Amino acid sequence: MHQGNLFVNPYLGYTWWDQETDGEFMYPKQQRNPTDDELVIETQSNPEAAAAKGLWGDKEFLDKVSELNPKLKHTQFADYHGHGWVFRAIFKHDRKGNLLDLLDNKIPHDDPQKFAKAVHLKDVHLARGMQCADCHFEKDVHGNGQLYGEPRNATTINCIDCHGTINQRPTLITSGNAGQVDLANNSNTPWGPRFVWEGARLYQQSVMSPDTRWEIPQTIDTIDPLSSHYNPKSAYAKTLHRDGKTWGGVVAGIADPGRAATPDTKTGINDRGYNRITLAHDNSAMDCQICHTSWATSCFGCHLPMKANQRVPQNKFEGVTDRNYTTYNPQVVRDDVFMLGIDGTVKKNRMAVLRSSSAVVVSSQNANREWVYSQAQTFSAEGYSGQAFNPHFPHTTSSVGTTKNCTDCHLSKNNDNNAWMTQLLGFGTGTVNFFGRYSYVGAGKDGFHAVIWTEPDEPQAAIGSHLHQLAYPDNYRKHLEAGSILKEAHEHSGHDIQDIVLRGEYLYTANGPGGFEVFDVANIDQKGFSERIVSAPVSPLGQRTRVNTKYATSIAIPSTLALDPARVRRPENEEQPIDMFYAFVYVSDREEGLVGSNVATLVDGNPDNNFLKRDVTYNPDGALTGASFVTAAGHRLYLTTPRGLFVIDCTDPMHPQLAGQYIGNFLRNPHCVAIQFRYAFVTDDDGLKVLDITDPYRPTPISGAVVRLGKPGRLYVARTYAYVANGPEGLAIIDVENPERPRLDQMFNAGGLLNDARAVQVGSVSASQFALVADGRNGLRVVQLISPDTVPGAQGFSPRPNPKLIATYPTKGEAIAVSRGLERDRVVDETGGQTVVFGRRGARPFHLDEMEKFFLHSGSVDSKDGRRWGSLYRVEDVMARNGKLMTKSGVLLSPLPTPVPQTPVSPTPPLDYAPDIEPSPIESPSPPRQ
Repeated sequence: MHQGNLFVNPYLGYTWWDQETDGEFMYPKQQRNPTDDELVIETQSNPEAAAAKGLWGDKEFLDKVSELNPKLKHTQFADYHGHGWVFRAIFKHDRKGNLLDLLDNKIPHDDPQKFAKAVHLKDVHLARGMQCADCHFEKDVHGNGQLYGEPRNATTINCIDCHGTINQRPTLITSGNAGQVDLANNSNTPWGPRFVWEGARLYQQSVMSPDTRWEIPQTIDTIDPLSSHYNPKSAYAKTLHRDGKTWGGVVAGIADPGRAATPDTKTGINDRGYNRITLAHDNSAMDCQICHTSWATSCFGCHLPMKANQRVPQNKFEGVTDRNYTTYNPQVVRDDVFMLGIDGTVKKNRMAVLRSSSAVVVSSQNANREWVYSQAQTFSAEGYSGQAFNPHFPHTTSSVGTTKNCTDCHLSKNNDNNAWMTQLLGFGTGTVNFFGRYSYVGAGKDGFHAVIWTEPDEPQAAIGSHLHQLAYPDNYRKHLEAGSILKEAHEHSGHDIQDIVLRGEYLYTANGPGGFEVFDVANIDQKGFSERIVSAPVSPLGQRTRVNTKYATSIAIPSTLALDPARVRRPENEEQPIDMFYAFVYVSDREEGLVGSNVATLVDGNPDNNFLKRDVTYNPDGALTGASFVTAAGHRLYLTTPRGLFVIDCTDPMHPQLAGQYIGNFLRNPHCVAIQFRYAFVTDDDGLKVLDITDPYRPTPISGAVVRLGKPGRLYVARTYAYVANGPEGLAIIDVENPERPRLDQMFNAGGLLNDARAVQVGSVSASQFALVADGRNGLRVVQLISPDTVPGAQGFSPRPNPKLIATYPTKGEAIAVSRGLERDRVVDETGGQTVVFGRRGARPFHLDEMEKFFLHSGSVDSKDGRRWGSLYRVEDVMARNGKLMTKSGVLLSPLPTPVPQTPVSPTPPLDYAPDIEPSPIESPSPPRQ
């Protein structure tokens, strides 16, 4: 029962507790400050360092933690634990965090019976009484004599082995990669045969109880209007053609799982690849889990700090002791994330659900209690970021009322799921970003600061936050008594720091007249160093990480995830090549336009070759003169100048090309741009404006997509909200759920204290979301946006923020820029470039052409890069009523006619042998559970 995101816990409807929600009942009133000895003792039973500060480190308390449930306001705990970890229940809710019943009715947050009314999202197989051994038989449990790299590779069972397909009923011979098992003839229970056909109905006997059996719904019946099992929603999803309109009728051909139709076999109704090229959701291209996953857990951060000079038993059979020990600290565990990609080779590279599975940062403290490295990123052997993702069978199989609907995977007709689609395709929504213990703040001519804004220990609470009050009540009280002022920071000089981005152990800066300069911050948390920030750890003769430009204004880094394109990849690992674009950093310069430098030497582990040079200078006919800001979206750069918005194609990173632009009257002196999927959000002298970039090389203004602001500066888009630093008025929080109809949700100025906002970044700690604001003459401001104590739907995809100023660091000079956090949910860029390692051989995110099939019809609009952009494909969610299918807006969806079927025949003959164990009499099917 290791992780909260593997098999058993999701099957039961639980995942890891986030160490914050309803924490009022989980931490002592008096702050605990465990000694090293006490921490070691605690971690023998629970590897979370936070448990030593909480009550759940006590086994007696832990055993009874579910007895707290009647008192809890926001979650419910499981009546079990694993290795001391606490698990919370997952309930059905909408994207705003409102709890829902089976019919999608909202349940008020203050309803005392809300958890009884809401749907607990345990697996439907569990709800029917099934246990693990009812799906996973002898080979799945005991293996087949071979070693496999992951549990799924060793399974024999697939969904279609019991439920069949739209073409045929199951043969009851397993089709999994670990071998074929004849379930009809060679799989019994102590009470008799495991499977029994009664006409065309298939029943399964429980392996655990002689009195329990259930009917197994047959997929072919769910699409047959004459069957009692007919489900129009199921029929629609499974028979919908690629035109997005036609459905029902005869389903011709038999799809061959994993086999792509070749060009010369795309005609003829009897072709075995017919379904795959005709149907939108054919089983040969996508797994059943896509629509039948009610939720999938994602761990967006685990901190593994190793400490030396402490004798610790290894907890191994040999009884060995070490002088190093490591605690295991989950940081952000979410259940509101749904992402898709391509499964591994052993699963035939079909579409599958993705999860974040190992978003690890590591630290190491030596015997002198010096942090040799602190919260450092990890790399895969072949150069990808160690923020690992993988395709996953979540074991949260859904049924009526909890399956995915049309707008979960395609553009909504209401245009209200742009952020959701951004997440689905793996671009990242910028919400769960990780800042770490230090926030880096640019202060113009006064250089920059590395500000300590969290506690050093676990849980790594933001100082002044809700979690801080729970886990560190004494420290929290002292913070309030000190006027909520942060005390610690490290500083470094600069010419005129205009922009600042941390990646790995280096800080990249746009340093005004100092050009592009990179600082080494590897020892920022190392007390043994008097100078923790340096321009060169050796000397300028041994390293030079500066490129002179006339006046650098901003940094475009492909990702804050560190990648190394130069590493060698082994073909047998089936890893995709890393785009060379990830070796570069581009700088906007107000006189020179665009300047680029290959910085791959900073991630190759060799300290002797860190000499940066100017590799690219690009300013065609002076078009980019006055460049104020640049950002990367895949290998495309979006750059603002006083004249407009420019799109620069860096497919060849050494030879950028001006591929598109908008220089019309819609924009007036643009300041900053942020990209979210199909839209560019731009601040200019008027406020926030939105341009359509579905064709990324033709930015198109959206009339009316304007929010007037007084003095807008830089902005940040996180899920369905845009956060704009709005000078003297504070932080403008703008609802962009429908990007073409943005509206000002609230203006937050903390009672007038936040009055010089210049820039903003957003990230998460535990269950809470924070904004770090560069507030000009006031310094760094820490604003708690969402937390369980102030936002009842904090576990939702994008609840309405309820901002609160919790901490301030008065910087030397004016704070004008804040570094972006580690992008923990970004697995692929907008041009299909993979950014993270995938933990399954042959698995990957979607390629660009695969992404486009989710939202574009094939079309005839030529673009700069030779692609042909079609019209948008939009959908409405559907619902069944009185056996009819209609959209949520009430449009009736009529299927093609279905001919009268032949009389069904039992697919398998009666048993012609005596079973190993004489079967007990089997009662008729159990009545449905109420």
